[in-house]
Amino acid sequence: TDQANWMVRHCIESVNPIYLRLSREAFPDLYTENEVFETGKGKIVRDGSDVTVIACGIMVGFALKAAEQLASEGISVRVVDMFCIKPLDSELTVQCARETRAIVTAEEHSVIGGLGSAVSEVLVQNDTIVPVRFVGIPDCHGECGPYDKLQAKYGFDVGAIYRAVSDVVKKK
Repeated sequence: TDQANWMVRHCIESVNPIYLRLSREAFPDLYTENEVFETGKGKIVRDGSDVTVIACGIMVGFALKAAEQLASEGISVRVVDMFCIKPLDSELTVQCARETRAIVTAEEHSVIGGLGSAVSEVLVQNDTIVPVRFVGIPDCHGECGPYDKLQAKYGFDVGAIYRAVSDVVKKK
């Protein structure tokens, strides 16, 4: 994808250490060939007013699918691609929390010490207290198997995002 190409080029050109995580699974390219990416800046890939899903990697596509399902139920979901977690786009994170008043984070990673934790830290540091839910891998021993079955078992699939959004909207 164009985004993955940008990330790899950015890693090669950077003088700082960088951790790049890419999924083995194929997922749709969300961007056009001429899209501009910037370190530390997320992108709103779908606008919405009831809740923001801040996602990264393959979870962005899952968030878009969940947003479509939720739209049919009258829930307007903003989806943010937070492809750069460190530095995190604090300005966009706070803006989304203040505008939609609820956040769900979605990551193909442990819910401890990842995107959800970083988003929560930014919100607390900016006195922006809103309901937040994490979608990701729970703190447990993982196993091998078909990817889609593992996603469902460990709760980081489209259904998990759908449930988290449904729950967090009720807490507003």
